Amino acid sequence: MNTILERIVDCKTREVRLAAERMPQTELREIAATVDSRDFIAALRRKRRQGLPGVIAEVKKASPSEGILRPDFNPATIAASYEQAGAACLSVLTDWTFFKGTASDLAAARRASSVPVLRKDFIVDAYQVWEARAMGADCILLIAAVLDSGAIRELESLASELGMAVIVEIHSAHELDTALTLKTPLIGVNNRDLATFATTIETTIAMRRLIPDDRIVISESGIRTADDVKRLRSVGVDHFLVGEALIRAENPGEALRQIF
Repeated sequence: MNTILERIVDCKTREVRLAAERMPQTELREIAATVDSRDFIAALRRKRRQGLPGVIAEVKKASPSEGILRPDFNPATIAASYEQAGAACLSVLTDWTFFKGTASDLAAARRASSVPVLRKDFIVDAYQVWEARAMGADCILLIAAVLDSGAIRELESLASELGMAVIVEIHSAHELDTALTLKTPLIGVNNRDLATFATTIETTIAMRRLIPDDRIVISESGIRTADDVKRLRSVGVDHFLVGEALIRAENPGEALRQIF
């Protein structure tokens, strides 16, 4: 295993196996049946109708490349500040090994707000889709660089059955081909190269020209300033997943207001 992504996926596969031993999927199904749904796609479309940017504001404590981002990490407080500042949705990291995130972080963020919540993790198995619904997620992320076309379609189908939206994440034209075979309108363009973790918003700008207008394009990572947002909106990108620029700020909600 050479790249960060490869190490993460290898670790995640082992983690899923252990999690299934601790809590069988049958138990997850019982819990998932008790969770209410919030409409992730409708929340983003509502912002577009209002002429506003649709921000998916991220709640995370750390990253593999930067380490601990916020020592005084309180998911509920951060989530509430994001909602007050106008975030359309939340994204919560639930990977522990690399991002120091937990299912409890997602649950706390969701209780503290009324907006839909994305489970941000590296989904490699159907068990994690059930797990996401059980922990309260309204949307999951499926990464084209991680999953083959058959697996990504199966996981999307299961998420839909469970009442969750799907963001399919891409970084290249080849991965876009896979994304366009799916039913979800949500296409996330990751400005972060998952092999090196370097970021540039030029990735979204280049990919936007290739994505049909009936899809909702979400620019992910590397968005730090109001000028970045202005540039992306000038090429027809109105939805953004932003984490580090907000989470490092003394007041994450105020940082969201300033950037957007």
